[in-house]
Amino acid sequence: MRYGLYGINQDALGEPEAATAVAEAAESAGFDSLWVGEHVVLPDPLTPPPYMKPEDPILDPVVALSFLAARTCKILLGTGVIVLPQRNPLVLAKELASLDVLSGGRLIFGLGVGYLEPEMSAIGVPMEHRGTRADEYLAAMLALWTQPKPAFHGRFVNFGGIQAYPRPVQRPRPPIVIGGRSPAAHRRAIRYGDGWYGFNLSLDEAAQQVAGLHEAAHKYTRGPGLRELEISVTPRDAVGPEAARRYGELGVHRLILKLPRGSPVNEVLAFVHSTSASLIAPV
Repeated sequence: MRYGLYGINQDALGEPEAATAVAEAAESAGFDSLWVGEHVVLPDPLTPPPYMKPEDPILDPVVALSFLAARTCKILLGTGVIVLPQRNPLVLAKELASLDVLSGGRLIFGLGVGYLEPEMSAIGVPMEHRGTRADEYLAAMLALWTQPKPAFHGRFVNFGGIQAYPRPVQRPRPPIVIGGRSPAAHRRAIRYGDGWYGFNLSLDEAAQQVAGLHEAAHKYTRGPGLRELEISVTPRDAVGPEAARRYGELGVHRLILKLPRGSPVNEVLAFVHSTSASLIAPV
């Protein structure tokens, strides 16, 4: 089992000194990865599911990870997740390639299709066909990263006769992680993903999701060049050694633990150290 930390671009950790302190502590403590979520805007008033309030601060994921890349050496940097349909895929490909270069090849590109209609409407992207749009955007980004003469001609993206350097350090491209709980997300993970990410799952829910991934694996063919599917989960509740063992028995490879929300940095650091002592040090 590997362990990551989620939420280092939110709340008090949106401040540079606090984020730096937690990132450095996590790297020293043996966590393998730092993960950031994304909301460009939030609905006001609050719209369920209530993961965040309208006034909760959250930094842009690529900006936050670029900042942390300069303050760490080896810890992986994951987007968990970028809402792909509401991004321009060519601009995002440039941003993520730049991050991979500046971090020395530490990017994990996690993506999802989105669930907040007010957010996507405000950005100007319809909820309808967002899954199809995400698939096409990902294919376009991969063309930019991997093709000698990048070209893509689709419904939502159309380009040719261009180049985009630098390419990512990781070849042929950074790991792709698909987030989401739906059968469509499972299909997307099997066909296009090096990994799958489930957020805020109980043990029972994680078991259901892993079963869904196994079912999808019997229906769909893995894309060329993909690695063995790595399963990452952010547990809903606090995790001790026994719970971590049970997640591992389900087939989970990485637990991405939620950093304490709304807590001062000293409490977040205490969580990092106590969790490391409980879960990582004995290994």
